[in-house]
Parts: sequence; structure tokens; C-alpha cells
Amino acid sequence: MDLDPKTDLTFTRALPVPPALVWECWTSPEHIPHFFVPRPHSIKSVEIDLRVGGKFNTVMVVEGNEMPNEGVYLEVVPGKRLVFTDAYTEGWKPKPDPFMTAILDLEDDGKGGTIYTATARHRSAETAQQHEAMGFYDGWGTVVDQLVEYAQSLQR
Repeated sequence: MDLDPKTDLTFTRALPVPPALVWECWTSPEHIPHFFVPRPHSIKSVEIDLRVGGKFNTVMVVEGNEMPNEGVYLEVVPGKRLVFTDAYTEGWKPKPDPFMTAILDLEDDGKGGTIYTATARHRSAETAQQHEAMGFYDGWGTVVDQLVEYAQSLQR
């Protein structure tokens, strides 16, 4: 994948959790609320239809305010890659002000863990800068930390 440093934000981390479990956490509605937003924010509801064109909808609660986020999956490669966007809602209905497309790549590290790469692609450099200023790296990094903590609790 060719990244554009003006419009794409990305990072890679080694996770001490197997790719299959990371995949399960990212693709099962019952798991998403446990890691998807940095605490103390929360997820009120999740709807997943795990297929290209299927919905990936969440309702976040941030400082007491509900923030619905509707989107669709653009690519689903079981155990390896998820691509979802808020540019469309279910039924390929375009949204007037899309923010980003998220790409999650999972690779087996050969030692029982996962090489996890998260990328947020934006339509413009301004939107990417806005997302970075909102705390992309800290926020998405916190989400990964919460994901590891939660996934490890499932392994016990």
C-alpha cells in the first residue's frame, strides 16, 4: 500500500496476542465496547455485518454525549485485513462529510503474537492534520493497549 504522508496517518505495533484473537475482538459486536474508544469514553451499541458493503455502526458516548458513527466495510480478509469507512452507510449510501477510511492489517509474528498496523486515510491533508491534532496517535495507541489488555483477559 502506498501511503501519502499528507493524508495518511499510520503506526505499527507488535502485540503479544495471536492474530486470530485480535481478529475476533475487531469483528464481534460483544468485544468492541471493551476497547474501541479510550476510557473513560464508552461504546453504547455496535452493529456489525462482516462483509463488503456490510455495516459497521457504533454509538460512542463521549463526555455524556452520544456520537453515532455509521459506516461500511470495504474489504474483509479473514484474520488479516479489515477496511472500513464512514464515507458510506449500509446500502452504499454516500455520506455528505466523510472523515476517514480505516485499514487494519494483522500479521502473525511467528512467535504467537501479531504485527498490528493501523492506518487512517483522509480525503485531504487538512482532515488528516485535524485528526492528528485530535490525538490520533495517542488515542489509537490507547485503543491498542486496551485491546491487548482485553484480549489477554479472554485467554485466561
